[in-house]
Amino acid sequence: MDGESQPAGLIRGYCALCVSRCGAIARVENGRFIALEPDPDHPTGKALCAKGRAAPELVYHPDRLLYPLKRTRPKGDPDPGWQRITWDEALDLTANRLKAIAARHGPQSVVFTSASPSTSAAEDAVDWIQRLSRAFGSPNFCVSVELCGWGRYLATLYTFGASVPGVYMPDLEKAGCILFWGYNPNLARLVHATATAEALRRGVRLIVVDPRQTGPARRADVWLRVRPGTDGALALGIAAVMIERGWYDREFIRQWTNGPLLVRSDNGRLLSQSDLHPRGNAKQYAAWNPGTGRPVLYDPESRRYEGDPEDLFLTGACRVLTLQGEVDCRPVFKLVAELCRQYPPERVETICGVEPGKVEEAARLLWEARPAAYYAWSGVEMQTNATQIARAIAQLYTLTGSFDSPGGNVHFAAPPARAIDGRELEPEAPALGLQERPLGLARFGFVTSEEIYRGILEQQPYAVHAAVGFGANLLLSHADGLRGRRALEQLDFYVHCDLFMNPTAEQADIVLPVASAFEREGLRVGFEVSAEAQARVQLRPRVVAPRGEARSDVEIVFALAQRLGLGAHFWDGDIDAAYRYRLAPSGVTLEELRSHPGGVRALVQTRYRKYAEEVDGVPRGFNTPTHKIELYSQTLLEHGYPPLPVYEEPLVSPQTRPDLARRFPLILTCTKHTLFCESQHRGLSALRRKARDPEVELHPDAAAQRGIRPGDWVRIETPSGSVRARARLNDSLHPDVVCGQHGWWQACEEIGAPGYDAFSPQGSNFNLLITSEAVDPVSGSVPHRAYLCEIRRVD
Repeated sequence: MDGESQPAGLIRGYCALCVSRCGAIARVENGRFIALEPDPDHPTGKALCAKGRAAPELVYHPDRLLYPLKRTRPKGDPDPGWQRITWDEALDLTANRLKAIAARHGPQSVVFTSASPSTSAAEDAVDWIQRLSRAFGSPNFCVSVELCGWGRYLATLYTFGASVPGVYMPDLEKAGCILFWGYNPNLARLVHATATAEALRRGVRLIVVDPRQTGPARRADVWLRVRPGTDGALALGIAAVMIERGWYDREFIRQWTNGPLLVRSDNGRLLSQSDLHPRGNAKQYAAWNPGTGRPVLYDPESRRYEGDPEDLFLTGACRVLTLQGEVDCRPVFKLVAELCRQYPPERVETICGVEPGKVEEAARLLWEARPAAYYAWSGVEMQTNATQIARAIAQLYTLTGSFDSPGGNVHFAAPPARAIDGRELEPEAPALGLQERPLGLARFGFVTSEEIYRGILEQQPYAVHAAVGFGANLLLSHADGLRGRRALEQLDFYVHCDLFMNPTAEQADIVLPVASAFEREGLRVGFEVSAEAQARVQLRPRVVAPRGEARSDVEIVFALAQRLGLGAHFWDGDIDAAYRYRLAPSGVTLEELRSHPGGVRALVQTRYRKYAEEVDGVPRGFNTPTHKIELYSQTLLEHGYPPLPVYEEPLVSPQTRPDLARRFPLILTCTKHTLFCESQHRGLSALRRKARDPEVELHPDAAAQRGIRPGDWVRIETPSGSVRARARLNDSLHPDVVCGQHGWWQACEEIGAPGYDAFSPQGSNFNLLITSEAVDPVSGSVPHRAYLCEIRRVD
C-alpha cells in the first residue's frame, strides 16, 4: 500500500487533466490550493507538464461558472440573457424537458455528449454519462471517438479482436524497439515520454513516423517524415521489405494468424467446409497441405487444424475441387505479401516522401531489435482512410511476432472491477450512424458529431430534438463549426455542463457549473502504461471545496438520473454505493482508498502470450470470428469494404483533387499544443504568456515564396473556409506541408491577450477550415490531419 500518511498541507492524488493521469501532490496552505507537483512515488508521477502546474490558476480563475444559468432570450440572440437559478430549478426543468421530448419523439431523439477522456478530466465521469444515456434509452453518445480513439481502440478489433494499442499498451520497460506512429508523448502522454527517455538510455531503438520533427523524432534512430494521410502506404512498404527479406515470425504467422487460410479467387471469401461438402460447416475454414495436395480443415471453436500447422503453406497457390467446381485459391498471407509487394521503397518515396533507405532501415530495426512495441495516436485517426491505416500498421506489427510478449504490446493485468457504462441497458433504437456505417462507431455505442448535426438539421435517419452535454466544446473541437452552430440553435432543448462558458455552451438553454478535477473525488482502477501502474487503484481526493455551487459531473449525472426516474440504475443517488459496486471484485474497499490517497497496489500478476493459454484444452486465441489475428477480414468484406488493409489516397489531396490543388497547393495538417488541452486553458495567464497567439507552421521556402516572415499574420484558406494565425517557420516540415492549431477562442484578460470569434474568418477556429463532406467510410473520421490549403500574408 502507498500513501499511508502524508504531511499536513500535502495531498497525494493524480492530475486528471489528460490521459497521462500523472501522479501528483497538491500543496494547500490556509485552505487554498497553491501548487501541484509531481509525485515520484507514483508509477505515473516522474514529471508534470505546464498544464498540470497551472492547476491552481484553473481552479481560481475569475471566469469559472459558479451557478446554474437559464437562457431567457431566443437562440441566436447576441445576448442569451443568462439568469441565475437554483440547482433544483435547473435539474427539474432539465428532467421535465427531456422526459417530454422522449415521450413525444422517443428517447433516441436525445443525444448525450462528453469531452474526450483522453484530453480532459472527463474520464472521471464518462462511463457514468454513457450509463445515463443508455438508461434513458438513447443509443447516441458522442465522445469524439472518430477523432481520438477509433484507430487505437476500435479499428484494430477487426484485426486483433482487441484494442491495440489502446488496451494492449507498449511495454516500454522491456521493449527492444519502439515505434511511435502519429504520436508525440511529449504532448499527449507525459508518462510515456519519461519512460521512452529511460528506454533510450538503455539502448532501445526508436522509430518515429510524423510529418514534423517532434522531440521524439529528434532522438529517434529513424524518423520517417511521411506526407500527411499516406501512412497506410508507408506501413505496407515497410512490411514489403520485411516479407521480401524473410524478416517476419513465420511460426507466429502460421499458428496465430489466419495467414494459412485459403481465399477463393472467384468471390474473395475464405474457403469453408461448406464449399467442400454438402453438409459442411460454413464456419470451418480450409488451409492447404502441399505435401498431401489436399485441403486441411481449421475449426475456430477448437482453434486447431486437422494436422500440424507447420505443414501448411503460406505463399503458394492451389486449385481446389469445390461443390461448384474447381476454384483457384491462395492463402491469406500470400495475398498480404502481394499487396505489400505493390509498395517497394521507391514507390513509397513517390507516395509518402520517405527515402527508400529509411524505409529499409525501419524494417530492419523492427526485426533485429525485437521485441517491438508500438503506439499510434490521433495523427493517424483524423484521416479519411483511418481504418485502413490502423489495420496496415497492425499488420506490420504482427510480422514481428511481439504481440502480448514481454517488450511487445501487452494487456497488463488490472484489478478486476465491474463495468459501469450501462452496457446491460442497451437501448432498443439503433444509433444514428448504424445504417450508413454498420461497422463504425454506432456498432460500439458511439456517434459522430456530424451524425448529430444531420439528425437535427435533416432529421436523418431520424430527428434529434435535445442534447445533454458534459464539457464537449463541439464547435471548436469538431469539423464544420458553422454547421454545428446552426444545428445546436435548432434543438428544442440543450443542457450543457462545464467549467467555463464557451462557444458551444452559449448555444444551451441551461448551463450547469462543473467542479474542476481538484474539487472532486475521482476513482481510477489501473493506470494502463505498465504492469506496476495498471495494478494501482486510487481514489483521487478532493484538494479544495468546489467554488460557488459547482458540482462534479458524476453528481450531476446521479442527480439527473433520480429526477428522470432512473434512480434504480444509479444506486438511488448514492455515489459511494456505486463506487463500492465497481470495486467489489477487486477486494479493495472504498474506506481503504480514502485512508490511502496515494493509491493501493492490488495483487495482480501480468501474464504474457495469453492467446496461447488453454482452457479445457482449447487455446484462448483471439476474439475474432476465426479466433486468429485476422490479416484478412471477412467481416469487412461482407460489408463491402476491402478485407486487406489496402492503401487509399486521402480524399482531399493533390492526387485525388487536382482541381482543388491548383488553388490550394499546400497540405494542411494540425497538432496538439503542448500548453493547452484542446480548446481549454487559453485563459490561464501562466500558459498564455508562453503562447499568446494562434500559429501556423510552414517551411521557410514556402514562406519566402509568399512573402511571409516569422510572426506575420497570415490567412489559412481551404475549400471550406478561412481563419487567421501567426506564421511560425519550421524547416523540418516538407515545403508543401503546413501545420495549424485548433482550439483558439478564449481571451486572457490578465495579460491582455485577445479572444477570437469562433465563427468568423477573422477568428482562428481551425474547424471552420474542415467539413465532414469527405470522411473515412467505416468510421466517419474527418480529415483534420490531411487537407488542402493556401497561406497568404495579411496586414
